[in-house]
Amino acid sequence: MQEQDQNNQSEQPLPADAAVDAEAVAPAAPAAGADERLAAAEARAQEMEDAFLRARAETENMRRRSQEEVARAHKFAVEGFAEALLPVRDALEMALKIDTPSVESLKSGVDMTLKQMASAFEKHKLLEVNPQPGEKLDPMKHQALSLVPAEQEPNTVVEVLQKGYMIADRLLRPALVTVAQEKTG
Repeated sequence: MQEQDQNNQSEQPLPADAAVDAEAVAPAAPAAGADERLAAAEARAQEMEDAFLRARAETENMRRRSQEEVARAHKFAVEGFAEALLPVRDALEMALKIDTPSVESLKSGVDMTLKQMASAFEKHKLLEVNPQPGEKLDPMKHQALSLVPAEQEPNTVVEVLQKGYMIADRLLRPALVTVAQEKTG
């Protein structure tokens, strides 16, 4: 029985005074843990602030480098085309240095120069817009200068007065054309 009494005493709840004493001791442990957690959180916040500042600086550097690259690209955009035209200029200058050129030498020189220029245009995707007579007028590529009576369908090209040019898919200059007018009567 004594064993039962001892067991019963150990299983009985603590008196109210004992519970108050336990609570008084318990907050001291979490307070120490709270200080550690606060210090860890402050350290983590400092790490995050440093990471943020580094990321912001890197973003600013990337933006600046991108702006410089775009400025360089604009400044030197025609460099390749200019290099392709240099032989054309050289050929023209050489032709002017000849004291007494013959008609044949001038013609062959101009032909060679034109081929060099055509090669430079092709290399840089500068394409001719040269509609054929009878082709339908395309206002996106052709500019009609006049309507003329003709024996072909209305609104078709009669004559090309000046070729047009496109760079890739963008119109640089429209072809200047005369267009067949509608037949009256």
